[in-house]
Amino acid sequence: MIEKDFVTEGLRRTKIDEYLEKELERAGYGGMDIQVTPLGTMVVVYAERPGMVIGRGGKTVRQITQNLKNKFDLDNPQVEVKEVDVPELNARIMAAKIANMLQRGMHFRRVAYSTIRRIMGAGAQGVEVTISGKIRGSRSAVAKFVEGYIKKCGEPADRFVQQGFATAPLKPGVLGIVVRIMPPEAVLPDKVDILAPKVEEIIEEVVEDDSEEIEEVTEELEELEEIEDDSDLEELEAATEEEEE
Repeated sequence: MIEKDFVTEGLRRTKIDEYLEKELERAGYGGMDIQVTPLGTMVVVYAERPGMVIGRGGKTVRQITQNLKNKFDLDNPQVEVKEVDVPELNARIMAAKIANMLQRGMHFRRVAYSTIRRIMGAGAQGVEVTISGKIRGSRSAVAKFVEGYIKKCGEPADRFVQQGFATAPLKPGVLGIVVRIMPPEAVLPDKVDILAPKVEEIIEEVVEDDSEEIEEVTEELEELEEIEDDSDLEELEAATEEEEE
């Protein structure tokens, strides 16, 4: 019974996500988050242009709230709109932008490389863009563009890597775009930090080394003076012996 409820809830979340993506395509839809509270269901919508989500006088957001209640049976839904701080680091927004540029007739390589430069320029650790479909001719093909460092498997890949998907319907067929981004704040478990010594420690080491060298030089000078003094005594003794003779 618990598994059935879990699957049902996951399916409803997916349908809500698809509905919001379709309705808010022009607003730069970047994902959503559902939080169940004692007062009802809070739906947080992330968008590049939140003003288009709210609409004039809040008309659009009220319509979305009403549809969420009627179509998806949410208990007292409340929609909160948040602006995406850095759209270049949102995989869904960048995948939609790639699909839009491909629909306008731009070459897929140019689109992919320009998008990668924008994402890496925003500070991402790594990015992977995959475009599949009839991109070169009548036969389907897959083109993959990678830059930087990005995790492909394991718990860090599920936890840190953001993934976005979009489709671009063209005359030869539909192209699928997948964008995977490793954000700049991701700290991997195998990361090693090498700490440089402080300036004070370096100065202390230099001073200690210099003091040791000074002590060695002074000891050598003292030994040389003792040797010279001994040689002078020997010369005086030899001179006195010659005078006595």
